[in-house]
Amino acid sequence: MSKLERVLQKRNAVMQEEELKKEKQHKKNKLSAKERLELLFDKNTFVETNVFIQHRCNDFGVGEKHPDGDGVVTGYGKVNGRTVCAFAQDFTAFGGTLGEMHAKKIIDIQNKALELMVPIVGMYDSGGARIQEGVGALSGYGVTFFNNVKSSGIIPQISIIMGPCAGGASYSPALTDFIIMVQDSSSMFITGPNVVEVVTGQKVTAQELGGATMHDTISGVSHMSAPNDKAAIGYAKNLLDYLPQNYRELPYVKTEVAKTIDMKLDTIIPENSRTPYDMYDVINGIVDKGSIMEIQKMYAQNMITCFARVNGNPIGIVANQPKCLAGCIDVNASDKAARFVRTCDCYNIPIVNLVDVPGFFPGKDQEDKGIIRHGAKMLYAFSESKVTKITILVRKAYGGSYLAMCSKELGADYVFAWPTAEVAVMGAEGAVKILYKKQVDGNQELLNEKIREYEDNFSTPYHAAKLGYIDDIILPKDTRDCITRILSNTKKINVVPHGNIPL
Repeated sequence: MSKLERVLQKRNAVMQEEELKKEKQHKKNKLSAKERLELLFDKNTFVETNVFIQHRCNDFGVGEKHPDGDGVVTGYGKVNGRTVCAFAQDFTAFGGTLGEMHAKKIIDIQNKALELMVPIVGMYDSGGARIQEGVGALSGYGVTFFNNVKSSGIIPQISIIMGPCAGGASYSPALTDFIIMVQDSSSMFITGPNVVEVVTGQKVTAQELGGATMHDTISGVSHMSAPNDKAAIGYAKNLLDYLPQNYRELPYVKTEVAKTIDMKLDTIIPENSRTPYDMYDVINGIVDKGSIMEIQKMYAQNMITCFARVNGNPIGIVANQPKCLAGCIDVNASDKAARFVRTCDCYNIPIVNLVDVPGFFPGKDQEDKGIIRHGAKMLYAFSESKVTKITILVRKAYGGSYLAMCSKELGADYVFAWPTAEVAVMGAEGAVKILYKKQVDGNQELLNEKIREYEDNFSTPYHAAKLGYIDDIILPKDTRDCITRILSNTKKINVVPHGNIPL
């Protein structure tokens, strides 16, 4: 048997073993690492790197097992015609645990992404650090974290959690721009259920401790979740469509434009300013049909953050949701908005703010949680951002929360108001009860008269427009056209890069 035949025989044996692994994975309704990468990349474009790399540890149970690739597949190719780097951990090899060589492959592809200045997608399915390799595994994590931070705000980083992501492994995704989780099959936690039970006596499942639902709704760690591997990869590909290759470029503008959903914007805002409505109706009436991709949809639902397109132009939207907590800004909403604004600024995505906010959410609970510190993150993120910012006052714009939603003072390039807008320090009734406390006490007729007087003279957008705080008062139906004209005339690139995490 020739040397070539012997090599091919060995490779065939390895390939047969891979097929068996695939079958095992399918039984668990999960895709293999290579299948996941095949779904991500355009057909016949993927170039695999470090194919034959192996670990060099023979102790503590690893023995003579030296699978090629050491539990992770890395490489680069085209996603929707644009170059992207990626890695996918293979749970069938040592539980996808990270050792020295496993880490080297990830670090190499991180460096390649920075060298090419292209996005990187990481698919996580790992039991954490490979115990047998000790400090070598910990060192590998340290370098991947360092590279995550070095790449932050320079190239887009997307993490897809497709299995367990335990211990220190969870910090790498947390340093990236977006985290996508798979329902039921993925989990993220620093300390696993077994250790939690030993230390605290609390019995909890992996899903309860760090599943997609928990991170979607409670912790805010996850940006979105998908029902299965295929859908999660689809979400990542859609995200890449809204992002440029790196911080030096503008995001991709689509030439084929879908019409808006037929919403009668002029009739959405209720006559009574206390009556809630759905801000999604406003958004759908402005953006291209089917273009909304929401970020952290289930978390802090009083604040909406999403990507969308207006006449093909990608935008980020920050909007108050009157249907939840009356649109007030609380601790979680502050963090959600600040992180999103900062990410948009990293990648030159214009921001449109839709304002209907009565204030920061009051109460001891919010003060205990540090609403001052968290609210300041919004102020900082908007003030720091250099991208085009368009603010539209839809209805209430009260007090400090009006400023936090990006007023002119915080760097808004254009501020428009609908005729329904109310710009004031506080609501009319509250203001009157403070200004005319003695006169209106017990006198409902005088109270109503003073409220109407305050609304007519101080709450209308015309008063703010006269003072130069509002550029124009527009009809709701003209909002899309106004945004389109601005985006067609202003193309801003943030020449000073910064990370995505608001500190």
